[in-house]
Amino acid sequence: MKRAPETKWRDSPAYGPRFLLSMFVALAAFAIITFISTGSLATTAIQTIVCAVLIQIGYFLALLLITWRTAKARKVEQDGGMRGKTGLDGSKPTVSVSMNEPGHSQS
Repeated sequence: MKRAPETKWRDSPAYGPRFLLSMFVALAAFAIITFISTGSLATTAIQTIVCAVLIQIGYFLALLLITWRTAKARKVEQDGGMRGKTGLDGSKPTVSVSMNEPGHSQS
């Protein structure tokens, strides 16, 4: 299987440390605003936990989407010029086969 082209992993939208830092900043801001508006520490904690779970679900779905797109791009790249060909032309082997090598009949 052909490897994906090298890219800087820090440029990926799914870079873990950047996501975690962003998530904690967003949750802290959410918790502060929730506490100011409700005045209840218990309500703030529950709502912040729910918000954290929703953010994690969104991150998981984003990773699935990125993985699906990468797999689709690899498949298209792997198919190459094979798409659109019909019949036996599309199923030609990529390895050359010679019947005149030792071990094969020469009839």
